[in-house]
Amino acid sequence: MRALIAALLAAGLVTSTGHAQDKKYGPGVTDSEIKIGQSAPFSGPASAFGIYSRVEGAYFNALNERGGINGRKIRFIVLDNGFSPPKALEASRKLVEEDNVLAEVGTVGTPTNSATQRYLNSKKVPQLLISAGGSKFNDPKQYPWTVPFYPSFETEAIGFARYAKKTLPAPKIAVLYQSDDYGKDFLKGLKKALGEANAKLIVAEASYELTDPTVDSQIISLAGSGANVFMNFSTPKFAAQAIRKANELNWKPMQFIASPGSSVQAVLKVAGFDKSVGVMTAQYFKEPGDPTWDKDQEMLDYFAFMKKYAPNESALDAIGVSGYVNAQMVEHVLKAAGNELTRENLLKKATTLKDVTLSLLLPGIKLGNTPEDYRLYHGFQLSRFDGKGWGSVEYIKAE
Repeated sequence: MRALIAALLAAGLVTSTGHAQDKKYGPGVTDSEIKIGQSAPFSGPASAFGIYSRVEGAYFNALNERGGINGRKIRFIVLDNGFSPPKALEASRKLVEEDNVLAEVGTVGTPTNSATQRYLNSKKVPQLLISAGGSKFNDPKQYPWTVPFYPSFETEAIGFARYAKKTLPAPKIAVLYQSDDYGKDFLKGLKKALGEANAKLIVAEASYELTDPTVDSQIISLAGSGANVFMNFSTPKFAAQAIRKANELNWKPMQFIASPGSSVQAVLKVAGFDKSVGVMTAQYFKEPGDPTWDKDQEMLDYFAFMKKYAPNESALDAIGVSGYVNAQMVEHVLKAAGNELTRENLLKKATTLKDVTLSLLLPGIKLGNTPEDYRLYHGFQLSRFDGKGWGSVEYIKAE
């Protein structure tokens, strides 16, 4: 027996501990490098989300400085998509066919990820941990290679609707939504929560295009409806405009704002803190600049990271936190894959997560999914802005 083990060791078939030395690599992987990619809105109408990708890149730089993952450095290739679906598809093709990445990770936006979903799945390339909350991205049967990271927009809207119905005796709802998959998914969730019996609670709807200069006319119309609830399903630029215009019109409804448009610095500060008092949103992460977290060690570590690795970015912009948390999850999944860095194993590890905690997630939030249900988040903290920071209202569980 000893002679057999010695022979196997000499042949390199087992290690001294008797385990196989299997290294299985997919595209973009070597003994020293893991190549992953992303497209981002560095230009165009959603450029406020560009900080997300820049912070994510900074995180991988910091990770590489610490030695990378199992001795392999991360090569993170990011292409500008201008938040344009055709440009996003073009970027994905380049990442896969020219740059030969192992996976596309963390790409922001419902319309951009919608444009690339079919292509990436047809190529069996992981569309991994994308920052888009559309319900279509949790469809393991039709699109098994698409794994969402961001919480479901539909679930968020359902939670808002239920709270409004529970709190107000006679809610009359006005809705502003972006005229694409992003806004329509929120609207879908709202209508699902109300059901046919309460459909008439929506007294006014108004949409806008990303290319519109303002949403002032839409807010004037919604305010004139007599609604006492305002569902603001928009992105940062338009979210700030809507809050400011509603205040200017002295319209004081119960306001809910979609989480992607709820940054204190990028939205509420722009709209005016005094004009934003009372606005509610869904929260999953600790908000930088919120007094609640002034002495929190995870937040202090984040500020130190930003100062060292992303000194030209605003450490107070909550969108940057989203990129930071996403990068942590990418790191977690790559580590879990070990030396079997194939696209198939990466997908397996990304869809069998259990009770994962990451720095800057709100206390109590743990992430997990299954091959049958890719959703990682199973509820959210409903929070209200008090003029300085977010105050907890209640925790809302997803269905």
